[in-house]
Amino acid sequence: MFLHKQSLTSSLRLTAVTLATALVTTAAGCSMNPFSGDDDRTPIPVAQSTPEPSAASSISSSSMASSNGPNLVRINEPVPLAEGHPNEYVVQVGDTLWDIAATFLKDPWYWPEIWYVNPEIENPHLIYPGDLLGLVYIDGSPRVTPIRASTYRMSPQARVTPLTEAVSSIPYESVAAFLTSGLVLEKKQAEAMPYIVDTRGDHLLAATGNDVYVRDIGGEVPGSRFSVIRVGEPLIDPDDNKLVGYQGIFVGEGTMRRSGEPATVKLTITTQEVRYGDRLMPESVDLPLNFFPSTPKSVIDGRIMSVVNGVTQIGQYQVIVLNRGARDGLAVGDVLTVYQAGKTIKDRVKGGRLRLPDEPAGTTMVFKVYEGISYALVMEATQAIHIHDAVRNPT
Repeated sequence: MFLHKQSLTSSLRLTAVTLATALVTTAAGCSMNPFSGDDDRTPIPVAQSTPEPSAASSISSSSMASSNGPNLVRINEPVPLAEGHPNEYVVQVGDTLWDIAATFLKDPWYWPEIWYVNPEIENPHLIYPGDLLGLVYIDGSPRVTPIRASTYRMSPQARVTPLTEAVSSIPYESVAAFLTSGLVLEKKQAEAMPYIVDTRGDHLLAATGNDVYVRDIGGEVPGSRFSVIRVGEPLIDPDDNKLVGYQGIFVGEGTMRRSGEPATVKLTITTQEVRYGDRLMPESVDLPLNFFPSTPKSVIDGRIMSVVNGVTQIGQYQVIVLNRGARDGLAVGDVLTVYQAGKTIKDRVKGGRLRLPDEPAGTTMVFKVYEGISYALVMEATQAIHIHDAVRNPT
């Protein structure tokens, strides 16, 4: 299902209901692995490194591994640790997995290579505020592992914790604009969406409180909620000039009063007048926030097609649309380097035109993937980022 544009009030309300009902039961004292159950990829081999002296490194290999633990496969290059990295870190309220990874690592997308949980721990899925993480060395390889559970974990009792207490990969508030300020509709998706054919009564245009008639709404039942979307400007892939989708403009919300063909929907909120031809999208929040940052498995060479909110210069924590998706090998959690496109200049010595090289401008992490496009959050911006700038595998 495609994530859609909706009002901030509805987004936060739906998210709160969804997350509040998701309860995670864990045994007391169990330290939790962040989101290993959300990504079925094979772990990347762990790099070989010379042990550093630290308080946390007193934890031995024998005390952390079991006979059924993973066999460590080493590669020649060491995992690049952050300059001045701590040996221990207490997880804080408001931390994200990206923040924690950047605390220990020069490049946060190496996190899957060094995260380690004792294989005897059952259900190792989450990190919580108050957990103490330590940088240790197992057989010469650097590992980050929980060495003390938060005070929330009451031994010998089990605890039931709302999922909202766990550390997420990216901050929800940073992608709220994605839910409230715009979306991209793939071409096939736009063509298949239910659409308004008329308004009830003598109204050419409709607003809050009016009823509209909708075709192709399918098996939805009365009471179902919808966002009303207007199909806007076409989006053209800058690489091949092919149409990949359309800008979606949020114009309102409605609730189905009566099913049928056409169905009747009452408009509950409108930001502008609703008219025939506007499309309806079932109202839901489908935003994965629990995943590992990692490098793509495929070679990616794409472009930024659009940015939520329509700004011309893109900075940290803004949502961008890429012209690469699942068919190109992208997956949720993939990290890409953004390259500012080199400009073409006149060679004033020998004459002719010369294109300057692309320069690194920031880092972005994919959080939603469709067949031909994906959404990503800009995690770092070292220079101004623009539409049509390139995105490639990190180096």
